[in-house]
Amino acid sequence: MLLPEYTDIKTRTTQDGKHEVLDVLRQRYVALTPEEWVRQHFVNYLINYKGYPPALMGNEVELSVGNKKLRCDSVLFDANRMPRAIMEYKAEDIPLTEKVLTQIATYNMLLHTEYLMVSNGNQHVCLHFDKAKNKWEYLSDIPMYDAL
Repeated sequence: MLLPEYTDIKTRTTQDGKHEVLDVLRQRYVALTPEEWVRQHFVNYLINYKGYPPALMGNEVELSVGNKKLRCDSVLFDANRMPRAIMEYKAEDIPLTEKVLTQIATYNMLLHTEYLMVSNGNQHVCLHFDKAKNKWEYLSDIPMYDAL
C-alpha cells in the first residue's frame, strides 16, 4: 500500500540550495532526505488517517545504552509518556529486510513497546507483541490509534 498523498507538506530551499521539510512533530525544518520524506508521509498517515495524536508522538527519540547513543525514528507514547510503538523508516529504494527488523527490535530491547512499525513509503510492516502467546505477530495493516 502506498502512503496517501500529503498535500499540506511544507518544504523550502535554503540559501545554499539545500531542500528542507517541516517536521510536524519537532516543529522545525530538517533536511529533506529520502528517509525524511518517508517519515513525514508516514507520520501524516498516522495522524490524519489512523487517528494518532501528534502530542503523543516524537521524532528522533534518543536512547542510551551505556555510552552509546541510539535514535528511534519515531515513538508513540501513551498518556503517561510510556512508549507504545516504535517506527523505523527507510528510503523508498531500501527493502524491508530482516536486518531492518533486527534494528528496530534492538531499540525495543530498551523501550519494551507492544508495536513495531517499519516503512519505506511503499511497503509497511507492523508487528504486535501478543503477551498471552508471548510472541510477535505480523498485523495485516497499521492499526487505528483507538484499537491499540
